[in-house]
Amino acid sequence: MSVDIATVKRVAHLARIRVTEEEAAALQGELNAILGFVEQLNEVDVAGVEPMTSVIPMAVKRREDVVDDGGIAADIVRNAPLTDENYFLVPKVVE
Repeated sequence: MSVDIATVKRVAHLARIRVTEEEAAALQGELNAILGFVEQLNEVDVAGVEPMTSVIPMAVKRREDVVDDGGIAADIVRNAPLTDENYFLVPKVVE
């Protein structure tokens, strides 16, 4: 894949980066080099390679998935002007 100057300027605009014509030409070469390296990765045979989350074997820490109120509901609504059973009361906005 090759990047042209118009694409470099568009990417710079989307990234909110101001680039001059000279900088755009330099960025074009850099982006083409990066994309060339990424294309080389397509040549690697990964058949039979298990996906991994790290380069060293490690177990993911797991915890029991329990739904609770965190035990601090009363603390959360303590400074609210109006509450009812640990719920915030707000004025009606739709009539």
